[in-house]
Amino acid sequence: MSHRSAAGSDASGKGRGSSRNGLERSVPHKNLNGLAPPEKVELKKKVTLLRGISIIIGTIIGAGIFVSPKGILKHSGSVGMSLVVWSACGVLSLFGALSYAELGTCIKKSGGHYTYVLEAFGPRMAFMMVWTDIIAIRPAATAVISLAFGRYILEPIFMPCNVPEVAGKLITAVGITMVMSLNSMSVSWTARIQVFLTISKLTAITLIIVPGMVQLFKGETQNFENAFSLDSIKITSLPLAFYSGMYAYAGWFYLNFVIEEVDNPKRTVPLAICISMTIVTFGYVLTNVAYYTVMSAEELLASEAVAVTFADKIMGNFSMAVPIFVGLSCLGSLNGGLFAVSRAFHVASREGHLPEILSMIHIRRHTPLPAVFVLYPITIIVLFLGDIYSLLNFLSFVRWLNIGIAVSGLIYLRYTRPKMHRPFKVPLFMPVVFSFTCFFMVFLSLYSDPFNTGIGFVIFLTGIPAYYIFIEFNAKPKWLQKLFASMSRSLQILLEVVPPEH
Repeated sequence: MSHRSAAGSDASGKGRGSSRNGLERSVPHKNLNGLAPPEKVELKKKVTLLRGISIIIGTIIGAGIFVSPKGILKHSGSVGMSLVVWSACGVLSLFGALSYAELGTCIKKSGGHYTYVLEAFGPRMAFMMVWTDIIAIRPAATAVISLAFGRYILEPIFMPCNVPEVAGKLITAVGITMVMSLNSMSVSWTARIQVFLTISKLTAITLIIVPGMVQLFKGETQNFENAFSLDSIKITSLPLAFYSGMYAYAGWFYLNFVIEEVDNPKRTVPLAICISMTIVTFGYVLTNVAYYTVMSAEELLASEAVAVTFADKIMGNFSMAVPIFVGLSCLGSLNGGLFAVSRAFHVASREGHLPEILSMIHIRRHTPLPAVFVLYPITIIVLFLGDIYSLLNFLSFVRWLNIGIAVSGLIYLRYTRPKMHRPFKVPLFMPVVFSFTCFFMVFLSLYSDPFNTGIGFVIFLTGIPAYYIFIEFNAKPKWLQKLFASMSRSLQILLEVVPPEH
């Protein structure tokens, strides 16, 4: 079945660099001096092992571990059980990440969830995923992590007062603009900055772990007494603790969004995932041990920003540096997430599920500039007008639904395509356990918060009519087709982008 883009153009020429609406390239492969470019216009393989590790660690570790790990403590009921949950969520996330490693090494296309669902379950389900991503999930997620960046970067300036809302949103808008500009200008510099920001957030975690371990070795163990008290453990609330924990580890899947740009993916992807998940899991557990060494469970539950409270108690004047490190950590999550998600939109456009312009590459910088900037206007609108945190509550379950479907696609492909070449293969129990966990969290969301998750589910279901209107419906008026074609040509000229060469 032929697919059609949102602009109504035929997608049968996908992956060949030809225009789907039958038009010639609006922008010739020349630079401004009229000379042919020295290189093929395509996304280059510039993601090395170090950069792959920095993408995974940099997007997993955001503000959560520094600001509010109390959700796990609250729902697990005890210090000891909370540490067990942190460890177990790390292992479960590793199962999911290794399942993605198998998918990424046997399906050598960028795009992450979208690509794997497209391969296993077809275009309709894949379109619903990318539709929900582009209209709601990614703009809201980008705005939230950006707001955290703005808040913590400004906190040392306004201390001891609260950061004014307008100032926070303005610096947030600057941060979003800066990161999107960087991603549109250079893949190499985006990756280098991501490595630097990853080192910064690991430094921040080390600044918490080392003083905490020093206090622990000095005998400050009173907060660990009766750590597994049966009276305080809440069995019925443990699923909510795991939900919070899995959310804290979210981000391990982003390297799969850029598989086509990974150098030697058969080796790099599994190795980067194993190294990153080991570092993050040990870092998270040791950071929480440090928190509990310095603060009691009651103090941690009462804190609005755990890392700041920790620093105030043990670091003195140096504690002012902690909000800056948290801000840089948020900036790393923003940069890595945007780098990865833009490739999903690029691939979806290449497959005919988004406007053709989003599949195009800048003729000199070799970046997917339109796919990077497509989120910018929606994100800025959500930032200044929307109730972002409520929107994330509406849609948090959709992320796990998407990932659960993608991992179940691995199981499906094992049986339907057993002879598919799989350079890296995981034991089947890993994707089974992980996909079950994802679907359990989805149903838990529907049970615990049916109103908010119901709204998110409705937004997800809007992908069904959107698919038939934009992809299946062929009888679009000629004037509308000409308008879309004219807009596409104008944007090509303005942005200096062309379809990638293959």
